[in-house]
Amino acid sequence: MAAATSSSPKSVHDFTVKDAKGNEVDLSIYKGKVLLIVNVASQCGLTNSNYTELAQLYQKYKDHGFEILAFPCNQFGNQEPGSNEEIVQFACTRFKAEYPIFDKVDVNGDKAAPIYKFLKSSKGGLFGSGIKWNFSKFLVDKDGNVVDRYAPTTSPLSIEVNVSHIIVCPVPLV
Repeated sequence: MAAATSSSPKSVHDFTVKDAKGNEVDLSIYKGKVLLIVNVASQCGLTNSNYTELAQLYQKYKDHGFEILAFPCNQFGNQEPGSNEEIVQFACTRFKAEYPIFDKVDVNGDKAAPIYKFLKSSKGGLFGSGIKWNFSKFLVDKDGNVVDRYAPTTSPLSIEVNVSHIIVCPVPLV
């Protein structure tokens, strides 16, 4: 987010992040799409199941206005130690990830990425707003509003019903 912006962000679409190659990506390009934003790690006990199911979910809904935004994070047990290039190679080769993988970020603490500060303030967790582990998930509606938050142990396929509901039956803004 630009420093010149005087108002606080109202939606995910108000942020600019870096992709895995260091290019700026304005998240407003995702207006009209349902997003699942996930902090990922390559060496976590949850990696295989989450990456496998994220790929399945993406394949099923990518042509229906759904996008997964993966943000690698090395804050939990140093389970994402590789470079951005190594992370993308791992996810795309081993798990056929076709969705965008962004620059490695911090999700907690003073250096937490602004997008994660916004996500956490929009939907606090069961034990406070901090991200507890790899593969925490935020579901975002077509207007960039955070509508739900899921624990790292929540299976991506178990939230399919919520994804499909927002895609097929959008809830009108109040």
